[in-house]
Amino acid sequence: MSSFKPCFLVPCYNHGNKIGDVIDALLSYGHDIILVDDGSNQQTKEELQRCANHNQVILVTLEKNVGKGGAVIAGMKKAYQQCYSHAIQIDADGQHDLTSLPLLIEQARQFPTAVISGQPIYDQSIPKSRLYGRYLTHIWVWIETLSLSIQDSMCGFRAYPVGPTINIIERSYIGKRMDFDTEILVRLYWQGNDVRFVDTKVIYPEDGVSHFDALWDNVKISLMHTRLVLGMLPRIPALIKRTPSTGQHWSKHAEQGTIVGIKTLLAIYSLFGRTVFSWLLKPVIAYYYLTGKTARVESERYLTRLNEYAQKQQITLDYNTSSYQHLLSFGQTLLDKLAAWKGDFSDKNLTVHGIEHYSALMERERGIVLLGSHLGNLELCRALSRRHKELKINALVFTEHAVRFNTVLKAVNPDSELNIIQVANIGPETAILLQQKIEQGEWIVIVGDRTSVTKEQRVIWSDFLGKPAPFPQGPFMLASILKEPVYTIFGLRDESKAEPTFDVYFEPFKEQIILPRGKREEALQSVVDEYAQRLQHYTLKAPHQWYNFFDFWQLTGIKHDK
Repeated sequence: MSSFKPCFLVPCYNHGNKIGDVIDALLSYGHDIILVDDGSNQQTKEELQRCANHNQVILVTLEKNVGKGGAVIAGMKKAYQQCYSHAIQIDADGQHDLTSLPLLIEQARQFPTAVISGQPIYDQSIPKSRLYGRYLTHIWVWIETLSLSIQDSMCGFRAYPVGPTINIIERSYIGKRMDFDTEILVRLYWQGNDVRFVDTKVIYPEDGVSHFDALWDNVKISLMHTRLVLGMLPRIPALIKRTPSTGQHWSKHAEQGTIVGIKTLLAIYSLFGRTVFSWLLKPVIAYYYLTGKTARVESERYLTRLNEYAQKQQITLDYNTSSYQHLLSFGQTLLDKLAAWKGDFSDKNLTVHGIEHYSALMERERGIVLLGSHLGNLELCRALSRRHKELKINALVFTEHAVRFNTVLKAVNPDSELNIIQVANIGPETAILLQQKIEQGEWIVIVGDRTSVTKEQRVIWSDFLGKPAPFPQGPFMLASILKEPVYTIFGLRDESKAEPTFDVYFEPFKEQIILPRGKREEALQSVVDEYAQRLQHYTLKAPHQWYNFFDFWQLTGIKHDK
C-alpha cells in the first residue's frame, strides 16, 4: 500500500531507566516515534528530552498524569494530525520482545483495516495473580464480542489503524487507565475491524515499574466490562452474523482460540477445582450453544446423519442425542484432559480392555504404532504409561500449532510425560526419527481421522455412517513404512455415571500394514476401510464423544457426490 505510513506510539510515565533503551531500539526500524510524557517525574522528563533530540521522535507532553489509556489517546490524536496510517503502540518498560515487530508491521501492511495485536508468550517472571486475572478478562471479552476471535485483549503491543481508532475515540467514552487496551479492542471489533495476532515474548523484569492500582484499576475494569456487556446486548444480531463461515479446512476451526481457551480453563480449574469447574461448565456451554453457530450447525449435521444411519441399520443408541449434550460432552472431556495434564487424574475408575496384549508387546523390546482418533479422549492412552513406568508414548501431530500446544502443556505441568512430535509432512526425516523411537521401545500414536493441513487432497474415501468420508493417507502409509505391529486405541467416558468413569479399548489392528507395489491403492483402501469401521463402531457406542466440529464428509470447498 502506497498509503501505509506507520509510526510508533510509546506512552511513558516514570520509566526513565528504561525508555532510552526502548527508543534506541525503535530508531533502527526507520519509522517516526510519537513519545507521550504522561506527567512523569523530573528524571524521566530529562531522559524524554534527550530522546526528543532525535529528528524521528515527536514528544507530546501532558502536564498531569492521566493514565496509560489517556496517554495513548493523546498520542493517537497526534498521529491523526500528522497523517500516519497506523500507530504501533509499545510499552515503555521494555517488556516486549521487539524481534516480533517486523511481523507485526508486515501484518498491518497486509491487513490495513485490522488491529494487529501481540499474543503474549510469558516466561516464569509473570506474577501468578496477573496471569489469572488476564484469563478472567478473556472470558468477559468473549462474552462481549460473542466470539473467540480476540485471543488476548490486554497486551500493550499492537498496531492500530489510526482512522478507525480515532472514530471510536471521538464518539465513545473510553477508559483512560488500564481499562483502555481491552475496551478499545472490543469497540474496534464491534465496529467491524478484524483483530489478528502475532506471538510476542513478554517478560516482567525484577526492577520493573508497575502502575497498576490493585483497587481502583480493578474497579475501573469492572465498570468497563459492565459498559461493554450492556453495549453488547443491542449488537447481538450483528455479532452473531460475524460468526466465521464453514468452507475452511478443519484446522482453521479447531485451532481458533484453542491456546487461550486452554489457559483460561486451566486458571479456573487451578483456582476453584473440579467441582466448581463442573458447575460453571453448563451455563458456559449453554451460552456457546446459543452463540456458536458454526459448532452448533456442524454438531446437528453430524447427529442427524448418525441417527439416520442408526435407524436404517436398526441400531438402538444407548441414549437420545442432542447438540447441547454433544457440546457439553466436549467441555467435560476438556476438564478430564486438564486433570490429566495437571497430574490430578486418578485411574481407579478406568478400565483398560485389551491389557492382556501388553506383556507380549514388552517382550519384543521394540515399539508399536497406535492408531487413535478425535473420538473420546486420547489422553487416556497415557493410563498405560502411568501403570507401566517403563512405557513411553509419543503423539505425532500433523499441525503447525503443536509447538505452542506443547508449551502450554509444559506450563500446566513441567513434569508432564506427554511427548508431542510436530511434523508438517511425512518425509525421510520423520520416518528416521520415528524408527529410532520404535527401536528404543517407544510407542507412536497417530490419529487417522483428520485430513492433512498441507496436503488435504491425499485421501482415501471410505464409508462412515452411511456416506463416503475422506480419510488421510499419511498415517497409514507411515505405519507401513515403520513395519511394526499396529493397534487401535479409543478412550471413552461412561456418560451414564456422575463420577468420572472411563474405558480404554486397546485392540490389535494389523500385525504389519503392507502396501505392495502394483496393488498399493487397493491395499490402502482395505486398511482405511477397516479403520473406518472400527471408528464407526465406537462412535455409535459414544455418539456425543465425536469431537470433529466441521463437515467431516467434505474436503475444503469441494462437493463429493460419490
